[in-house]
Amino acid sequence: MPRKMLAAISICALLAGCHNSATIWSTEARSFDGLWIAVARRDQYGGPGNAGLQTTVLLKRTAGDTRPIEVLLLDESQGPTDLKINWLTPSHLEVTYKQPVSIDFQAIKCAGIDISVRDLSEGTKSTQAH
Repeated sequence: MPRKMLAAISICALLAGCHNSATIWSTEARSFDGLWIAVARRDQYGGPGNAGLQTTVLLKRTAGDTRPIEVLLLDESQGPTDLKINWLTPSHLEVTYKQPVSIDFQAIKCAGIDISVRDLSEGTKSTQAH
């Protein structure tokens, strides 16, 4: 019985240790009024069954509760996109990308901030959500 338990614990520890991720690119943009920072971060994951690229866009207040709020999640398994974040107004964040990508999560409004996502890849029409 102890051998089976030891084997089960070893397998769980091995699998838990295989979730490697590293941020390989990031950028940020401060809103015109200085109240918000938009952060885009591309993480590369490795390990059995979970290798891939994922880009997250987050909003963070510059004062008070500064915990980041996820507003966009892109699966970039087909390769990285040319993603840009840009404040159009103090309450409107625009995210653009130039390569086909799968959007796993998209908020269109967060804490009074409108969020637009535009696909600028060739052969597609721009779409805007807000």
